[in-house]
Amino acid sequence: MTADVCGLSIAELSRLLRARKLSPVELTKAHLARIETYEPQLDAFITVTSDLALRQAKRAQREIAAGNYRGPMHGIPFGLKDIYNTQGIMTSAGSKLCKENIPAQDSTCTRKLYEAGGILLGKLQTHEFAHGGPSFDLPWPPARNPWNLAHFTGGSSSGSGAAVAAGLVAGALGSDTGGSIRGPASFCGIVGMMSSAGLVSRAGVVPNSFTLDHCGPMTRSVEDCAIMLQAIAGYDPDDGGSIPVQIPNYRANLKKGIKGMRIGVLRHVWEEDVPQSPEVVKAMDDAIATLRKLGAKVEDARVRPALEYSDVKVVLAETEIYTINYPDLATRAGDFGEDFLSRALPACLFQSSDYVAASREQRRMIDEMAPLWKKYDALVSVVFGPAPGLDKHHPLNFWARPNANPMANVLGCPSLALCNGYSADGLPLGMQIMGRPFDEKTALRIGYAYEQATDWHQRRPQLDPDARQPKLTPPTHTPAKPKGLDAKTVALVRSLAAKAQLQLNERQMGLLLEAAPYALAMADRVRRKHERSAEPCNVFRFPRSVGL
Repeated sequence: MTADVCGLSIAELSRLLRARKLSPVELTKAHLARIETYEPQLDAFITVTSDLALRQAKRAQREIAAGNYRGPMHGIPFGLKDIYNTQGIMTSAGSKLCKENIPAQDSTCTRKLYEAGGILLGKLQTHEFAHGGPSFDLPWPPARNPWNLAHFTGGSSSGSGAAVAAGLVAGALGSDTGGSIRGPASFCGIVGMMSSAGLVSRAGVVPNSFTLDHCGPMTRSVEDCAIMLQAIAGYDPDDGGSIPVQIPNYRANLKKGIKGMRIGVLRHVWEEDVPQSPEVVKAMDDAIATLRKLGAKVEDARVRPALEYSDVKVVLAETEIYTINYPDLATRAGDFGEDFLSRALPACLFQSSDYVAASREQRRMIDEMAPLWKKYDALVSVVFGPAPGLDKHHPLNFWARPNANPMANVLGCPSLALCNGYSADGLPLGMQIMGRPFDEKTALRIGYAYEQATDWHQRRPQLDPDARQPKLTPPTHTPAKPKGLDAKTVALVRSLAAKAQLQLNERQMGLLLEAAPYALAMADRVRRKHERSAEPCNVFRFPRSVGL
């Protein structure tokens, strides 16, 4: 029974629960038993909330028995990336610095899922402050990929990807600043929706970037993604970036097909900007052919090179996460994982003019998309895959290699990631469907049509209850001697770190110097010429107390 119900979709489970052919308590116990069996090999959870889950399940069972059915999330076990605040339950953000952080109230998304009748099974693994990489120097070990326990899940919603793929939860919430929902969805063979900027509240979610953070669901099917999105979407005055828009029924149009839809294919992204392996290229070609067979009008389209979106994303997001964590970075850098430091510390090199230039460029990028959103119903691009080994991670990859994912964050548009094939080694591959801002329903409709025309989503990782984690040698990293930095520039980097009052030892300074050439080059690239009146991509609002 455990294997059977834990493999069902949210849509299937909700029908059984509503018809009282399955009870929330039975379902919750089945998932808790599966967590007990497989969590030792997956490390998907930071905290398992068994007692709370059983209390919520008993309440849901009473309500459904009394005819008070709340909707398709009622009685459904879910997990939260451990950056979503949970009242009375540690929200660690994957960091030593937050091991004692017990929030006094729930995040808005947590509350909405509770109100929908959802059952919280626990808090899921995340890279430190939803940033960094698969680190072995944090209080909790990195999550393992259910398809191969020696491989990476993607990040930073690492536990969410692993737990959903392994059937430990029926669905989960992740967050996405530059691919942190879509990457794990791709590596773990599931579905992930990065929602439009302003659609889903970020109130009570540990921030990475106020400008580029997005919240969204991670599930095993597109329909399930629509169900979870329905529960969490909506305006929230407690989130300064929240935008009041009408929320449609995301499931209503899923089955209408895509005949006649206009889809632009960003082929240059995976063929020129971020060249992919032959396996990924074939998977993308086959997926595009499937969309054509389904009646969509598909043609190649072009946007800016992926590097330009990555530059804007990194200058904005690293400046913000550096500022958010500055008090601790300045005085206790050693309490952070080194992968986080290798990303955040170089932001001390970005100047105020770089940040404003990047924000202005973001505004320009958004405006440039208007003709394409008029011409196409959606755009298709690659995510990436297959997942690399956990022992292959190198912190400099973040600075040295652009990827396809920051584009959607910078543009603020929704992006749905889903599986479009498997490698020869049996690891998932992924693509993404980007829709117009606040047009999640179209991206979901296209994704659903593709999903139903293929069988990739029906595959499940074959887990062995007696398996043990393969032993890995954690990657060691010695900061390289700076390349491309002359003595004058090295002195500049050291002086900027000193001016910021960063108390760094020589190894930490080495991490900063190693990434400095990439950060400085990035800042140079975002300094484009703008007219004097060109506005940055900021949002201004009066506080609620003003009454406007």
